[in-house]
Amino acid sequence: MRHGAARRLFFVVPHGGLNRGVDRMSSKTKLAVLAAIGAAALLAGCETTNLKMGSAGGADTVATGGAGGATSSGENTQLEKCAAPLGTVSLVENETAGWYTILRNEYRLPPTANLLRLMVQQSNCFVVVERGAAGMRAMSRERELMQSGQMRQGSQMGGGQMVASDYGLSPEIVFNEGNTGGIGGALGGLFGGGGAVLGAVAAGTKTREANVMLTLVDNRSGVQVAASEGSASKTDFGGMGALFGGGAGAGLGGYQNTPQGKVITAAFMDAYNQMVVALRNYRAQSVQGQGLGGGGRLGVDGGAGPSQTSIPGHGGKTLSRREAQARLNELGYNVGTPDGAAGPRTAAALRAFQRDNSLQPSGRLDAATQDVLSGK
Repeated sequence: MRHGAARRLFFVVPHGGLNRGVDRMSSKTKLAVLAAIGAAALLAGCETTNLKMGSAGGADTVATGGAGGATSSGENTQLEKCAAPLGTVSLVENETAGWYTILRNEYRLPPTANLLRLMVQQSNCFVVVERGAAGMRAMSRERELMQSGQMRQGSQMGGGQMVASDYGLSPEIVFNEGNTGGIGGALGGLFGGGGAVLGAVAAGTKTREANVMLTLVDNRSGVQVAASEGSASKTDFGGMGALFGGGAGAGLGGYQNTPQGKVITAAFMDAYNQMVVALRNYRAQSVQGQGLGGGGRLGVDGGAGPSQTSIPGHGGKTLSRREAQARLNELGYNVGTPDGAAGPRTAAALRAFQRDNSLQPSGRLDAATQDVLSGK
């Protein structure tokens, strides 16, 4: 039993029902059944109030508190944070997906964007920008009022003030709700006929689970920057109500009155925390010897060879060998006095630079190396 979860358990067994079933058992079976009931009650008392985040370990976790700018208050202590924002982000929900229909229609929960906005701002890892349909309509309405001449002078609602969304954060939920008879089945196997008395435990034992995915995409290039999975579960031993009567069961089956949203919240916090941890050591992916989308390294027979890509009008800068040697010296790759000659020290310095920047370590001043070297 976890610290702070200790409680007293009182067993009130009325005449008939359970007593009649127990009276027919041998003394040994009676003792075993009562011990099993006590164990199930202890599990109910200790575990039904604990929400488990992630695949291992457990934690009570919900999104709480508030956020204002870079400050927050009352946030969950398990939420991972950043010293400074990594960029701007907008929430992208696929409202036509099956999970979204279940979320809104069956569980009647609000969009996940509301929940994720709070977590993201409290973490200070990104600055949230509005891209939701309702929010965009509200901003457009204000600009229309400004253009119609209805606003006061100096209202500053003109164009050119919108902040770009550097990244898009997309959520996805996999719902799983099952009735598990693991405890009741185990007790039945151990105690034979006495297990039938404990069938109510198995019948009412319910585990609710939520698995979620978060995907972070760079809005300028369309490249996926990060992805993470999170999970949470909560078990309710509601069958104790059938075993001991409605009053006792109501006190132990706490999850029956807990919104499904708490499990989803814990799963999203688990996923977001894992994403933040991964981004702290972020290193951009690169295709050696070329830019992204230049053909790749898995060529096909008769296909065009890969090429170095660049933004239109922003092609890579051409460096002379002397300029490259001077730049390598500035970056700590000692080539000696720049002389424009392709000597062994220059080749060794180029190979070291190329390895450090995920380029093909050829030791030659190729186009990809010039592009990266000139941008340093």
